[in-house]
Amino acid sequence: MGTIAAVILGIIQGLTEFLPISSSAHLILVPWFFGWDHEGLTFDVALHLGTAFAVLAYFWKDWCLLVREFWIGLKSRNPPGSAHGRLAWFIIIGTLPAAVIGLVFEDIVENRLRSPIVTVFTLVAFGVLLFWADRKGRKGREIEEYSWSDCLWIGFSQAVALIPGVSRSGITMTTALFRHSSRTSAARFSFLLSTPIIVGAGVLKAWRLFGESGSGPTGTAPVEWTVLIAGTLSAAITGFLCIRYFLRCIRSSSFTPFVLYRILLAGVVLAFYMMGN
Repeated sequence: MGTIAAVILGIIQGLTEFLPISSSAHLILVPWFFGWDHEGLTFDVALHLGTAFAVLAYFWKDWCLLVREFWIGLKSRNPPGSAHGRLAWFIIIGTLPAAVIGLVFEDIVENRLRSPIVTVFTLVAFGVLLFWADRKGRKGREIEEYSWSDCLWIGFSQAVALIPGVSRSGITMTTALFRHSSRTSAARFSFLLSTPIIVGAGVLKAWRLFGESGSGPTGTAPVEWTVLIAGTLSAAITGFLCIRYFLRCIRSSSFTPFVLYRILLAGVVLAFYMMGN
């Protein structure tokens, strides 16, 4: 994979990580369509790290406030503390299911679920689920009104996003909508909740990469740092802009265009797959 291809995939990652259309599906499908060699989950996580920079940059004021209130709550021996302190705990608790399940099932996801047919099914099924949630939810609750049960439901749903085609942002927003959250609060909580997972996965993979030399201890190919850096930077810039305009868009628009896109993409994938077999 060359630098230009990495930049293209970085742009795709920046757009799709925060839109409910599945970044993992696109990172599998685009190289498959164009015949590019897939760089594996290491390159995927490098792109995810770029979008982690994007979400940290966009919500940096929120994160400073969350960290401060979390620390104040610990010092005062009243851990939930303020509303922002409670939100920080919601993010911590909501992150645990995806973190644990991701570590346990990483090999299965990488070796058995990265299939176009799996992606076709998940794109359609979870797109329909998003459409239903957007219609069914009352959208009367803001992020300040979230409860412990909300964070657990949304946190466990984030673990499902390990399957390609589900979409981390899509499934967490879907669950929040089923819990009667407003669209904007669903998106904001989804983005905040995704940050520890994205950063943690990036740190874990980076630690493994720094242990590799030559062909690596497990026989993997040498890491092409120029490719990884190009993809990360393009994902970060595109992701920041995507967050900004997506939050503006859903204030007055439904998720229906994204649902239709998922179904259309699934049809295209199925058609290509059948022609190739």
